[in-house]
Amino acid sequence: MAADGIAVAAHGLSKQYRIGQFHSSIDTLRDHVMHTLSTLRTGGRQVEKIWALEDVSFEVREGEVLGIIGRNGAGKTTLLRVLSRITEPTKGYADVTGRVASLLEVGTGFHAELTGRENIFLNGAILGMRRTEIVRKFDEIVDFSGVEQFIDTPVKRYSSGMFVRLAFSVAAHLEPEVLIVDEVLAVGDADFQKRCLGKMESFGQAGRTVLFVSHSMPTISRLCPRLLLLERGRIVADGETEQVIGQYLHGAHGSKAEREWTDPASAPGDSYARLRSARVVDGAGITSDVVEATGEVGIEVVFEILDPEMPVIPWIDLVDDGGSAVFSAVDPDPGAFEIRDRGTYSSTAWIPEHLLNDGTLHVHVSLKSPLLGRKPWRHAEVESALTFQVVDPEGRPTARGGFAGRMRGPVRPLLRWSTHAVETEGAPLLGRRGD
Repeated sequence: MAADGIAVAAHGLSKQYRIGQFHSSIDTLRDHVMHTLSTLRTGGRQVEKIWALEDVSFEVREGEVLGIIGRNGAGKTTLLRVLSRITEPTKGYADVTGRVASLLEVGTGFHAELTGRENIFLNGAILGMRRTEIVRKFDEIVDFSGVEQFIDTPVKRYSSGMFVRLAFSVAAHLEPEVLIVDEVLAVGDADFQKRCLGKMESFGQAGRTVLFVSHSMPTISRLCPRLLLLERGRIVADGETEQVIGQYLHGAHGSKAEREWTDPASAPGDSYARLRSARVVDGAGITSDVVEATGEVGIEVVFEILDPEMPVIPWIDLVDDGGSAVFSAVDPDPGAFEIRDRGTYSSTAWIPEHLLNDGTLHVHVSLKSPLLGRKPWRHAEVESALTFQVVDPEGRPTARGGFAGRMRGPVRPLLRWSTHAVETEGAPLLGRRGD
């Protein structure tokens, strides 16, 4: 039992990493001589260091389900690795009370040459389960994972989804006092994710502690009453889920209807393509934070092609204020999937009138290359790059008709309705007045 009911207590956790190559691999006498001569000639190399975590302190009570959010590179996974005792902190310390199970990477603790059955016993032992405990829970673990047909097949033949399902199933049935889970659950299919979420919910109800990292705002808002928001290795918000999600989505990275990256060197992207600007425009092409539900809305993306080796297409994702996806969109024109010459291009996606519901919407902007048989190559991605407000205009008909209250959902299309009276046997025509 933890003192004062505290399961996890972090005190000034900091983790520093050295980036770049400090020295070349020295395997032979020739390598050693060349490295020494290079060092003497250049006077040594400057080593750049970054703080992945910096002075992070927080407490998690027993039975609490804590969510950790933040943009890529904010330090979320580093924090979980420190709490899981995988990585030593540079400064500070953390007290974690009770048996800990962590699922941070697909297949951690699994041996590719062993079968699923053998890996259950191996991974269970690594996580601290006794053999009798593994035997007792074996059928339950296999049933939950859904890989019973392949349980005696070497896991090197498993798909990534099967891999993570079995790994999570073993960790979940360890019945730890503290469960630490990273975004790896996104690998599983929809049905398995639903079962995982149900399992983690049951953990919280059973008084176990869960630390959960995810980029899915609907998922994390369902599971976690409290969130930590990390930015550049520091905690910038700690509080109720709705409040912290709002700060995450409305932060300095995405609170306006226009973004511009004036310095080409620091603009989001890589050696193939970079984003230059993005903005929300109304039907007249004017930048606007507020648009009307009855008019078109344009999302303009300006990007630069640096190396015309592969086709580069702009991509947008709309999410509502709660983090739920509204839709994703890409230019379907076959010409958009052809290789473009070097230069700067402007592409605008037009959202039709009478589609969006009133409220706040956020736009994630990306540049991607479609690759046959593989996931798209992401050159650049800016989460919540743009934010705009949809309002109902005064005195003009909308899809809400005469209804004045809040209508659910991020979209509110103007549908064509057809209504007529129906005459049934032995009854007058509905709606017909009596003589």
